[in-house]
This record gives sequence, structure tokens and C-alpha cells, in this order.
Amino acid sequence: MYKLIKTEGTARRGEFVTPHGVIQTPAFMNVATCGAIKGAVSALDLKNIKCQVQLCNTYHLHLRPGDDKVRQLGGLHKFTRWDGPILTDSGGFQVFSLAQLRDIREEGVNFHSHIDGRKIFMGPEESMTIQSNLGSTIAMAFDECVENPSPYEYTRDSVARTTRWLKRCVAKMNELNQTEGTINPQQMLFGINQGGTYHDLRISHMKEIAELELDGYAIGGLAVGEPTEVMYEIIEAVEPFAPKNKIRYLMGVGTPVNILEAVYRGIDLFDCVMPSRNARHGQLFTWDGVRNLNNAKYELDDSPVDPHCDCPTCRSFSRAYIRHLLKSGEMLGMRLAVMHNLYFYNNLMEIIRSELDKGTFTAFYEKYRSILGVRI
Repeated sequence: MYKLIKTEGTARRGEFVTPHGVIQTPAFMNVATCGAIKGAVSALDLKNIKCQVQLCNTYHLHLRPGDDKVRQLGGLHKFTRWDGPILTDSGGFQVFSLAQLRDIREEGVNFHSHIDGRKIFMGPEESMTIQSNLGSTIAMAFDECVENPSPYEYTRDSVARTTRWLKRCVAKMNELNQTEGTINPQQMLFGINQGGTYHDLRISHMKEIAELELDGYAIGGLAVGEPTEVMYEIIEAVEPFAPKNKIRYLMGVGTPVNILEAVYRGIDLFDCVMPSRNARHGQLFTWDGVRNLNNAKYELDDSPVDPHCDCPTCRSFSRAYIRHLLKSGEMLGMRLAVMHNLYFYNNLMEIIRSELDKGTFTAFYEKYRSILGVRI
């Protein structure tokens, strides 16, 4: 399913074959939490900004409109009109970050909806069932996300529980994929490496879950407040023990510089709300650095957001106009800004793949790691 084409140092160039198309890696997944990118961007728009994968969220879609309704409507692909690969997050992170009054037990988690307070239970079997109803290409295993830092003993016990939950996810998914009427009987499953910021827990957990021969492996529980260098150290510690013949996914990361650094350390797949969220607040990523259109200096600037970019926004609209729209609260301003940032991320990944193909990624990495995060 994952084909490693070539390497440059630890960086990897590959292809991931799925029931809904081939993903060229490294790749960025565009986050459509509730079935749409925030900022009035549809699945049809994604085709024009080099998107390969759409990510939707199990927790949010379970609460609204309900995964049973999405199933009745033919699954996420038919519902959203996106015909490429879709990954669904397990809901675990949202249960632990958004839910109120959660109660973690071996069976799963009892929690109260952040929307209306109603009581809900979710465990490995429930998460797999919801994701099967959604019909995504890739389902994520249900895991426990601990805060960083957390006590060593608690983190160790949490990792052991996450492993037990993973094995239950595998069993349930095998059952669901063989059930008559399943929307996607070829649904794939990724396991999630946990262990906080403890190297020994991270390594032992990756070794253990690697034995399960899953479709892919994610590194979770990072980019949640720990120093960036600590995140890089964890990736470096875990990478040698991640299966070489499986795709690797760093969850919830990050800035363009974070992505460059993680590709350099052997990661294949990324997702983050940052490009769309920051865009809606006027912060746009460019090849010269990060540009804040709220600054007064752009009030009369008729240049494109990024003169090096050929996205639909940069081809047609000026910094001054987009700034005006954002200041006026016009939805078009958010839409144009989000379109630019998502294009930038997808184009960045395309260029990274090209540099890996040519054997020049290291030089590209050394040049842009010090540029892409600069505020201009």
C-alpha cells in the first residue's frame, strides 16, 4: 500500500495507494472538520488548490449531523462531493480537549457533548463504527491523548491502555469491513504512537504497535504546548522504530517550518488547522515569510499576497483588497485568504516532493527553514 520511492538522508519520497486514489508523499491533508474547510471552501475548490487528501473529524460529525445520517446519505465522499482520499480522526483528541466531565475507563470514555451537554460514550468499537458509517478511506485508532507534561506513571499506564484499545480497533474494523452493506469495505486503519515526551515510552510503544502490521502509523500527542525542539527530538527518537514500509503521519502539525523539519526527519503525512485558521485572521504564508494583512502598511498595497505564488487569490486580488475585506468582516476576504494558505501548503509539499525526486531536498531545507517562519 505504501511504496518508498527514494530517500535523502531520513527524508522519504513515496506513494500511498488507497481505495480512493494514490497519495503522493510527503503530503498535507486539508482539514475539513465538519465536512468543509472553514472559510467557505468546498471540496470542489480543493481540486483547484492541489489538495490530495481531505480530513474530517469523527467527534464533530458524530455529534452533528450524526454519523447515521451521513451513512444514509451515502458516506462522506457523496455527502461532501470530495472523491479523493478522506482520513477521519478517531475523535480521541476532541474527547479529551473539548468534552466536559469526561470519565476514562477501560471500556472507553463517558463524556458530555460540548454542544448541548448530552451524555455520550465512546470507546474503540464505537469510534470504529462511527468511522465505518462515515465511509472514510482511512480511519484512525481510538487512543488516549495525555497532556504534556504528564506524570511518567500515568503516561505509561495510558500508553498501555491505548495499545489495548488499538487491538480492539483492529478486531472491530475487521468485523465491520466484512459486514454486508458497509460503505467502504476496504477502509484502512492507522495506529497512533503515544508516550508524551518520554523517549523510552515512545520507542517501546512504537515497537509494540509496529508488530500489528497496520496500514499506517501516526505520531500523536505532540504540538500541544511542548517546545518545538522537544517535538523534533521525539520524532528523531521514534523514527528508527517506525516500519520503513508503512506511511508515517505526524498529527496536528504544523507551520511550514515544522513540516520542513519533520520531512527532514522522516515523516510522510501532515494535517493542521493552522493554514485556514490563521488565514481567517489575516496571517498569510508566503515564500518570503509570514505576512499579516492587518498591518496598516498594506492599506494601499496593490501587490499580490505573494509575488511568487500562482494561486487563484494571488493571480487576481491585491493585498489592499483582501485587507479591506477582512477588516470589513466580508466572508470573501476569509475565503480568498484561506484559499491562498491552503494552496501554499499543498504547493510547498509538491515542491518538497520534486526536490526529493531530484536529490536536492537537503539544500532546499537548509535555505527555507530560516525563511518561511520569518514575520515580514
